[in-house]
Amino acid sequence: MTTQENLDITRARGFSMQGVDTKNRRKAVRMGPEDRVLYYVSDKKGFAATATVTSDSFEDHEPIWKHHREQETFPHRVEIEADVVVEQSEYIDGYQVGPTLEYVKKWSPDRWPQAFFGMLHIIPQRDFNFVEAELRRITGESPAPKTLAIDSVETATTTAVVSHVTTPTVTAGSSTYAEQRGSKKLFDRPRKRRTTAKRHRSGRRTPKPRLY
Repeated sequence: MTTQENLDITRARGFSMQGVDTKNRRKAVRMGPEDRVLYYVSDKKGFAATATVTSDSFEDHEPIWKHHREQETFPHRVEIEADVVVEQSEYIDGYQVGPTLEYVKKWSPDRWPQAFFGMLHIIPQRDFNFVEAELRRITGESPAPKTLAIDSVETATTTAVVSHVTTPTVTAGSSTYAEQRGSKKLFDRPRKRRTTAKRHRSGRRTPKPRLY
């Protein structure tokens, strides 16, 4: 799960990197290449974008995103590449889609937003695929042709910063890997890799969808 302000910051940086707060460190350090991220914007109650993780998790305390606690720097980071991004006026309405998701079944329909409290969540592959397909429909892009299996369910989503997904994936919040990109570009994607940050590498595992 994320806020509109922080999503704007991520977007202004070309969706090249995503940071996760200290509270979600244990989930964040498990993120790695080909994990998927779904962005849920908490103050707009809408789903806004998906992205693919392109690096292992690393730690960097450079101030980038905003938090009500000044000492929070979202230090647990990964490099990412955007897959589908829609304008604010086109966000998928969480009140329409949220109650139908498998991830929120343990909450009553009118309390579905509680499922996304916190920045990072691991959501079911089915939920991720459904929301991403809707985002692609809005942008006119064809569906991603390939998906990767995920493990068992857990309460988190890397891919939902958007606050921030099911077995360890936004963000909203984490998997599927989109090989096919639409022709519409909403921004340039920087390809420069970070070399100064201290990287914390984890073992290889199956990519998972996450919710920010």
